[in-house]
Amino acid sequence: MVTVKNPILTGFYPDPSICRVGEDFYLVTSSFAYAPGVPLFHSRDLAHWEQIGNILQRKEQLAVGGEEISRGIYAPTIRYHKGIYYMITTNVSYGGNFIVTAEHPEGPWSDPCYLGEEAAGIDPSLFFDEDGRCYYCGTRPNPDGVRYNGDWEIWVQELDLTTKKLVGESMAIWKGAVRGAIWPEGPHLYKKDGYYYLLHAEGGTGPEHSISVARSRKLFQWFEGCPRNPIFTHRNLGADYPVVYAGHGDLVEDQNGNWYVVMLATRRCKNHGSMGRETFLAKVVWQDGWPVIAAGTGRLEKTLEVPLKEYRFPEETGTCDTLCFWETRPDQRLLGIGGRNEASYSLTEKRGVFRLYCGKQTIGEKGCSSYFGLRQKSYHFHAAVRFRFEPQSEDETAGMVLYQNHENHLRMEIGKKGTDVCFRVSTYVHAREEVIREVLLKEEQELWEILIRGEEQSAGIWVRLGEKMICACDKVSLLAYTTEEAGGFVGCTIGMYASSHGTDSKNYADYVSFTCSGAEE
Repeated sequence: MVTVKNPILTGFYPDPSICRVGEDFYLVTSSFAYAPGVPLFHSRDLAHWEQIGNILQRKEQLAVGGEEISRGIYAPTIRYHKGIYYMITTNVSYGGNFIVTAEHPEGPWSDPCYLGEEAAGIDPSLFFDEDGRCYYCGTRPNPDGVRYNGDWEIWVQELDLTTKKLVGESMAIWKGAVRGAIWPEGPHLYKKDGYYYLLHAEGGTGPEHSISVARSRKLFQWFEGCPRNPIFTHRNLGADYPVVYAGHGDLVEDQNGNWYVVMLATRRCKNHGSMGRETFLAKVVWQDGWPVIAAGTGRLEKTLEVPLKEYRFPEETGTCDTLCFWETRPDQRLLGIGGRNEASYSLTEKRGVFRLYCGKQTIGEKGCSSYFGLRQKSYHFHAAVRFRFEPQSEDETAGMVLYQNHENHLRMEIGKKGTDVCFRVSTYVHAREEVIREVLLKEEQELWEILIRGEEQSAGIWVRLGEKMICACDKVSLLAYTTEEAGGFVGCTIGMYASSHGTDSKNYADYVSFTCSGAEE
């Protein structure tokens, strides 16, 4: 037996999809306009996970530049069939639904094969039937006309694996379990005991989120719903329950015949969520021909016992990410906004440092600024950067940012004010800037150090002056950087940043270390 701690992936890892190949489990999640896209994880016991890559790494695979952070890549599905791994997803910013393939999960993954206008809608999934045929399952607007917001339907069509084209007729098979259901989405098909099962989400991805299931003896006919639908939700637990928005599940069977579901949910603090939607695990049993999630409790548990042999990885990080820069490529956990602009950084100019150039674009603009961040994974966290930087003008700044989106973020920067070097803390809330503290540093230092320590929904911020760490700000509210206040589908990231604020500059900051860690909650 092994003890699973929920969430199994802490921080912004929404819309999980999972498949098993032998004793190995592979899991992917949405990445929106961050790059690289679609992080890929591996496990052998469902409790311990290692990131083995990102599926969308090249420019040819990931067109998300210039987009708002909650656009881009939605709801991937990962499947395996006859020696080939398939990942299908939606790029809502460019091209729509597409497939990439690989012979090995670590890659390399192919360039996208876009399915075209025939594959309308979002949240595509693939199902491989017993006869070897492949079927596309997705969700699309009501073709007779959308009568209300979220009036969509789930549909299927055969997919030719050779041409990667939809063939034959498409057919709607379901519109949701609840009368007038909104946003039936995230559909996945399975076959068990002679039935085709359709697991999907409905109710929107917020407070009314849920999982429902339907089944049919034939794939191309209207499905029947489970009499207990929705089969899982946290909406009945009230707004003050610490884990909310549960839904968007994908089933998996282990090698011993036991069933599980991965799903998204949000842990909140002070009724606000900073980390977006995370990935959770629950057990599944089958009763009277229907799946039952978390039997006996009906809710996501903090821990659960799984009858698999424990399998740990040597480089598991949990809620702690510490980066030193001795590789020639960015760490796979580091995220860029709208892409990784290779002209904005270098890991080869000076060994052991991450050189980040002062880009013209600010992080308050849509698109690819000079920013590389890690996911916030706890409400009790600290993040620190150590770097060398000599600002040449008041336009040049470098430091650290707590980022929710381009309109809502917290900047902690070394810059200039007149002839003096200064440390500036600025809040950006709905695109309005407020400088909450400036500390004149009088003279430059060999190595700057900035630290933010978050406790629930407030933070203290420090800067090093000589041998001492000086508290520049205390009890800075972080509520503006939550989903409830800022909107969108992502969680916060914390990262290294440099900008020349619209001016031409050849200046740069040399980061020697970056740590973002949190306490288990």
